[in-house]
Amino acid sequence: MRVTAAVLLVLCLLAVSHAWDCQKVVNIKNLMQIDAGLGQVVATDTSQVPYYLVGDTWIRLPGSLKHITVGPAGIWGVNKADSIYKYVAGNWVQAAGLLKQLDAGGEQFIVGANMADTPFCLTRSATVGYKGPGSPIPWTGLPGAVKYYSCGPFGCWAVNKNDDIFLMSLNQECQNKGWSHIDGKLFMIEVATDGSVFGVNSAGSVFTRDGITASKPEGTGWSNIPMSMRMSHVTYDLGRLWVVSKSAVTMVCTP
Repeated sequence: MRVTAAVLLVLCLLAVSHAWDCQKVVNIKNLMQIDAGLGQVVATDTSQVPYYLVGDTWIRLPGSLKHITVGPAGIWGVNKADSIYKYVAGNWVQAAGLLKQLDAGGEQFIVGANMADTPFCLTRSATVGYKGPGSPIPWTGLPGAVKYYSCGPFGCWAVNKNDDIFLMSLNQECQNKGWSHIDGKLFMIEVATDGSVFGVNSAGSVFTRDGITASKPEGTGWSNIPMSMRMSHVTYDLGRLWVVSKSAVTMVCTP
């Protein structure tokens, strides 16, 4: 039997695994997407209802969103029409542009991807200063094509329509030197506020990138985090790994 390089890579990924203690989150049901950053947790459910976690209680936020994000850039989200919103003084204010997914984990700047998989970046000054219609919002188009995009202190990670993984160095002014290809295949990827990287592949398996530092932002390799079910979404912050299964079950894991 011929063993391809892709099969060998998958076998290697599965051979290296990290055990985490995971508990089902029982006070929220049917989550579709979740994001954690700076000690905060936000989520949307399958009815596109957004939530914010306070203690053990999930507080319903106003509006309807298919994707929500929290981090140094604040709380942002997009709805089913790809309209973009920022959470300001307890309400959502719309921002010009259309994105299917966005991320607030960068150093107070926003990144995201549109329906054509074109990546965009919003500078720190525009992100922090955005108050609503009338505020400048100069989106900067970036090279390449990505379907999911997330940033942290050591760089921005993304995956394309083929589940290929890429890393970009991006500063607060949206200046970059292009993408570097990273080994492996992932369906979605998230970068934590501390620079940790986690992702889910098309089979629903969860992985984390080892060896990431400021001097080696690409890390050294992938490790599998065993799960009891197939997952669709993952996020990490302050020692807690939040995962949502393909059947909309939410779990929180600790190492």
